[in-house]
Amino acid sequence: MKVYYDRDADLSALKGKKIAVIGFGSQGHAHALNLRDSGMDVCVGLSASSPSRDKAKKQGLPVFDTAEAAKRADVIMMLVPDEMGSEIYAAEIAPHLTKGKYLAFGHGFNIHFKFIKPPADVNVFMIAPKGPGHLVRSEYTKGRGVPCLLAVQQDPSGDTTKVGLAYGSAIGGGRAAIIETSFKEETETDLFGEQSVLCGGLTELIRAGYETLVEAGYAPEMAYFECLHEVKLIVDLIYEGGISNMRYSISNTAEYGDMTRGKKVVGAASREAMKQILADIQSGKFANEWIADYKAGLPRFRQLRKEAAAHPVEEVGRKLRAFMPWLASDRLVDKSKN
Repeated sequence: MKVYYDRDADLSALKGKKIAVIGFGSQGHAHALNLRDSGMDVCVGLSASSPSRDKAKKQGLPVFDTAEAAKRADVIMMLVPDEMGSEIYAAEIAPHLTKGKYLAFGHGFNIHFKFIKPPADVNVFMIAPKGPGHLVRSEYTKGRGVPCLLAVQQDPSGDTTKVGLAYGSAIGGGRAAIIETSFKEETETDLFGEQSVLCGGLTELIRAGYETLVEAGYAPEMAYFECLHEVKLIVDLIYEGGISNMRYSISNTAEYGDMTRGKKVVGAASREAMKQILADIQSGKFANEWIADYKAGLPRFRQLRKEAAAHPVEEVGRKLRAFMPWLASDRLVDKSKN
């Protein structure tokens, strides 16, 4: 495994090149602003009807229709939702991909599963920050960075790794680490982590714990604090120094309970489920299922989102967070700006 830092990157590889960031969501706003603040010539590409156009303009960024941005750019970074990527690529990007341009991605989904197939004379690379875009931006403004993954899929010009490293450094990744990988490895591990641990596994664990306590007659507020609110306290300790660091900080009682009871919750059945989740990712079953739902108008996605929003833990959480107004200050996510 190769690991790079700012000292290994040459920002001159991007100097003189026009960069178009397609999209202005969580990752898009962070990439565009960090690139600009690193002295790069960057614009944002959005559809004419996108509500993000005003947000980008208020940040002082040049904004063009997606096709125009792609036409002007030497480096095109695709930071649109995965499910929309192939349609946007076919209609707005592909017609303006001339020989020697660089097509970049923040996630390998569409390249790995072949929903997007760039021409052979175009350079293709990925810079994937290992954190949400709002963290990519906030860490950059503090003089820090979020580690990034670098992968090169096509390199007809012979300098795509150099350009990718410069890009990763310009958004702050070189301050932490830029790790070399492949589109396949990034895509499959990223989807697995999201589904089995970081998002799917964690949210179901929280809700199951909350429901168990409430059904046993405990106050919903107590269940919320024990099964959701304190997750951040534990995760911060793990983030800072690993699982052993968290166990050093908690009580002996908590540590003993952790080590003797944790595997009863996440046991053999959970591990078998994880293996099946990984198999569905590797085979493309999940990707095809997700894109099919998108093309059908997202009926399953919308229903699942509606059901999740109606869970009692969400209502209890809103009430309790109102007693802690400091949680709303210095938020990573400000929907009016990013």
